[in-house]
Amino acid sequence: MTTRPTDSRTAFADAIRRAGYEVLPFPSAHDKVLAHVPAEVPLTVTTTEAKGLEPTLDLAVRLRAAGYRVAPHLAARLVRDKEHLTDIAARLGEAGVDRLFVIGGDAAEPVGVFPDALSLLEALGDTGYSFESVGIGGYPEGHGRIPDAALSQALRDKAPYATHVVTQLCFDAATTTRWAARAGLPVHVGVPGAVSRQKLIRVSAGLGLGQSARFLAKQQSMFWRFFLPGGYRADRLLDRLAPGFNGPLAGIHVFTFNDLEATEAWREQLLARLS
Repeated sequence: MTTRPTDSRTAFADAIRRAGYEVLPFPSAHDKVLAHVPAEVPLTVTTTEAKGLEPTLDLAVRLRAAGYRVAPHLAARLVRDKEHLTDIAARLGEAGVDRLFVIGGDAAEPVGVFPDALSLLEALGDTGYSFESVGIGGYPEGHGRIPDAALSQALRDKAPYATHVVTQLCFDAATTTRWAARAGLPVHVGVPGAVSRQKLIRVSAGLGLGQSARFLAKQQSMFWRFFLPGGYRADRLLDRLAPGFNGPLAGIHVFTFNDLEATEAWREQLLARLS
């Protein structure tokens, strides 16, 4: 069993060293990852409703072939049925992809029999394929459309099928740390990396009209924090989160918005500061 560092500064540095990056399955993503991201950095690949699951699965398989540990986002509402799920699991298993991140997805209506992440997680065990790491989503600071009680119940229901939780974008360090202490699973806290305001606008536009509107609605707090003078800075937030990595916080999940060169330079600067 791996022991957690006992010194807060050491634990913080270790979390930054082990931080994972989330990438969007845009055509340029594969080459950007190979050019700028060390192979030891774990990756997740998001799903965009406009393009469906195929670009996500394709990029995950290609990145695994290049030597990366990668978890594709599997959006339940985009999976047709159990046969489709088994085909996906087989494809990933044969490619050596042993990680998943299971979400409900933002599609207004499911394309098949899985309305939410829980229903897909329950069916995953029947595919004959197993995954070493299965992440699920968490909302320490709430959700714009789902009551807190429903979020808490959903987390309890999904926990037996998962190995860890990845939070939504985090802004309040104290709220996130308190939430992680009662989550019941290892919590990887989601933070935006070294992303510019202009990049956020370009990314939201590239998601497709419907998904972009939902992205903006869900992340409205992020946007006003970014655009206010002296607003959000990821390194400032991480400094406030730092004590939690010697406690309930298990890791860092960086939303890169595919600004991978800047994100990796930012992570290296943080590590140098802590060395």
